[in-house]
Amino acid sequence: MRWAFAVVLLLTGCVGFHPLHPEWDKVNQSVAGGPTDDASSYRPTSDNPWQVIGYSHQGRPLRIRRIGNGPRRVIWIGGIHGNEREGSVSTAELPLALSRVAGALGQVTLTILEDVNPDGTALHRRTNANGIDLNRNYPARNFLAGKSFGERPLDQPEAKVLHDLVCAERPHLVIVAHSWRNDHFINFDGPAVKHAELFSERSNYRVKPSDRIAPTPGSLGSWIGRKLGIPILTLEHQRGSDPLKCWLDTRRAILSVILSA
Repeated sequence: MRWAFAVVLLLTGCVGFHPLHPEWDKVNQSVAGGPTDDASSYRPTSDNPWQVIGYSHQGRPLRIRRIGNGPRRVIWIGGIHGNEREGSVSTAELPLALSRVAGALGQVTLTILEDVNPDGTALHRRTNANGIDLNRNYPARNFLAGKSFGERPLDQPEAKVLHDLVCAERPHLVIVAHSWRNDHFINFDGPAVKHAELFSERSNYRVKPSDRIAPTPGSLGSWIGRKLGIPILTLEHQRGSDPLKCWLDTRRAILSVILSA
């Protein structure tokens, strides 16, 4: 019965998912099955806190790290476009920064996905090694098949790994790092306006809703925020900025939204 529910869940792209829905306790382990099973055997140790949960098209590992054991679940995604690595220092510094906030590790379980697109990062290009924009490959209502979007949702291994992680973790908030030419702002989808406003108050990044940006069919924000109804923040640093400066400029804001109920 559990596997039948999990199959329906995966085929529908987590339709009807709510972070606190009791059914998710029953399938939390089974939704991560399939091609990532072998990778899940790479468990974190005291010497290496990273866990491999899947592989890119060219075989590079996709790694996560968990910090804290609190009931509030947050996913941080260090990057999805290979030429937008301005969030790399934030990804590296977040574990220590969160651990230094009194009581934070008992309030939050933070899951850090280091990089959704390690092939693109190695090639220094937006797309993955297949030439697909991984931020257009999710089972959102506005998905459009295309040469650079994929023939169908989740037909790219990296997108499938992140999809399964979201389904398994059932987060209360997702934050993903991007960059934008000649501008910086905090973008949001779903019920995340209060998170975006808090982020803006604690940084110099103004709020920019998705309806004021060009259409993004099949995007992570469209799937997580609009279809699943989970708050998601898209952190747009200015393209080409020093990653350390990006972290210092937004550190207080990032920690605030992670800890904000």
